[in-house]
Amino acid sequence: MKELNIEMNAIIVTGGKQYKVAEGDTLFIEKLEAEAGQTITFDQVLAILDGDKATFGAPVVEGASVEATVVKNGKGKKVRIFKYNPKKGYRKRQGHRQPYTKVQIGAIKA
Repeated sequence: MKELNIEMNAIIVTGGKQYKVAEGDTLFIEKLEAEAGQTITFDQVLAILDGDKATFGAPVVEGASVEATVVKNGKGKKVRIFKYNPKKGYRKRQGHRQPYTKVQIGAIKA
C-alpha cells in the first residue's frame, strides 16, 4: 500500500483575504511594510488542518501562528480602465498596478 504524504495546512487572514497555506508555499499577498529577507508572523489563523485532525477557531485558533519570509515587494500587471460615453466626446483612460508582497511560508505552529 502506498504511503500518503500528509502535510499540515493552515487558513490565515491577511489584507482582508483568506489563504490556505502549507509549509513551502509561495504567496502573492496585499503589500506589507516589510523588506525582502525579513520574517513575518501571521497571528490570525482561522483553522489548522493536520491530516484527519482539524482545529477551527472562534474566530481564531489560540496560540497558533504561521511564519513566513518576505521574498520581494513589487507591483502586479497593469490594469487598464477606460470610460467612454458615446456621442458626448467623453473618454477617460487610466491605469493601475496593484502593489503586492511575495512571501514564502515557513513553519506552521499550532
